[in-house]
Amino acid sequence: MQSVISLKKYLDSDRDELVRSALDCYRAALRTMGSAGAQACPPVGSTLKQSLAALQQKIAEATPARIEETQAGVEKELQDWAQRATDYYKQRTSELKELLLVIAGTAEAVGERDSRYQVQFQAFSAQLSKLADLQDLTEIRSSLLASAAELKHCVQKMAEDGKQAVAQLRAEVAKCQTRIQEVERIAVFDPLTGLANRRGIETALEFRLAQGRSFSLMLLDLNEFKQLNDLYGHLAGDQVLQQFAAELKAVFRATDSVGRWGGDEFVVVLDVRQPEADEFANRVKKWVFGEYSLESAGVKRKVHVDAALGVTQWQPHETLAELLERADRLMYEHKNSR
Repeated sequence: MQSVISLKKYLDSDRDELVRSALDCYRAALRTMGSAGAQACPPVGSTLKQSLAALQQKIAEATPARIEETQAGVEKELQDWAQRATDYYKQRTSELKELLLVIAGTAEAVGERDSRYQVQFQAFSAQLSKLADLQDLTEIRSSLLASAAELKHCVQKMAEDGKQAVAQLRAEVAKCQTRIQEVERIAVFDPLTGLANRRGIETALEFRLAQGRSFSLMLLDLNEFKQLNDLYGHLAGDQVLQQFAAELKAVFRATDSVGRWGGDEFVVVLDVRQPEADEFANRVKKWVFGEYSLESAGVKRKVHVDAALGVTQWQPHETLAELLERADRLMYEHKNSR
C-alpha cells in the first residue's frame, strides 16, 4: 500500500513539472511572437510586444480559466497587430503612389508647355512668310521688329517656365528620395537599440563575401538575460539591451558593422583578421561587460551584464551559413565553459 502511495506522489510531481514546462514554453512562444512582430513591422510592433508581455504575466498561475483568457487575448492581439501592420503598409504604398503621380503630372505639364509654345513658333513662322509679299521696306522693318520682340518674350517665358518646372520636379524627387531613405532605414535598423538589425548585418556580410575581403565575425549572447527579465520585467530588460548596444558600438570603428541579431544576441562584422578580432573581444570583456543601471517599478538598481563570445575569421570559399555556424558553436562553447 505504501508503494502505491509513493508511485502516485511521483506521478503527481511529474505532472506538475510537465505543466510548468508547458507554461514556460508558452511564455517563451509569446515572447518570441512579440519580438518577431516588432522586427516585421517596427512602427506598430512595439504595441504587440508589450501586450504579449502583459499576457505572459497573467499565466503565472495555470488555471483553466486563466489559460483560456490568455488564449483569447493572444488571438485578439495578433489580429489587431495584423490589421495595424496592413494599414501601415497600405499608407506607405499610397504615399509613394501619390509622389509618382505628382512627378508624372509635372512631366505632363512640361510636355503641354512645349506644345503651347510650338503653336506660337508656328505663328511667328507664318508672319515671317507674309513678309515676302510686302513691298515697303519700312513696313517690312516694322513687322520684323514686332515679330522679334514677340519671339524674345516667348523665349524668356519658356526659360522661366522651364526653371519653375525643373525646380518643382527636383523638390518632388527630393521628397520621394527622403521617404524612400526612411523606409530603407526602418528596414535595416533595430528600432529598440538603433543598431543594424539582422537584415542589415546579412547585407554587410554578403557585401564582404562578394568582395572576397578578409574579415572576422563576433557573436555575443547575453548571459542570464531571461532571469533578468523574469526578475525585473521586460521594460528593464529593454533598458539593458539599449545600454549594452550603446557601449558595444562605442568599442568598434565606424567601418565595422555592429548589430542586434535578435533577442539578446548581438553581432559584429570586423574588417580585421583573427588576432585583431581577438583583441577587440578582450576590449569588449574589459569595457562593455560590467555593471549597468536600470530602473524598475520606480526603483533604481545595478545589475551585472556579460555575454558568451564567439569570434572567428572568414575562410576563403566558406559560405555565410558555414561561417555563422562556426561562430555560433564557439559562442556556445564559451557559454558552457562558464
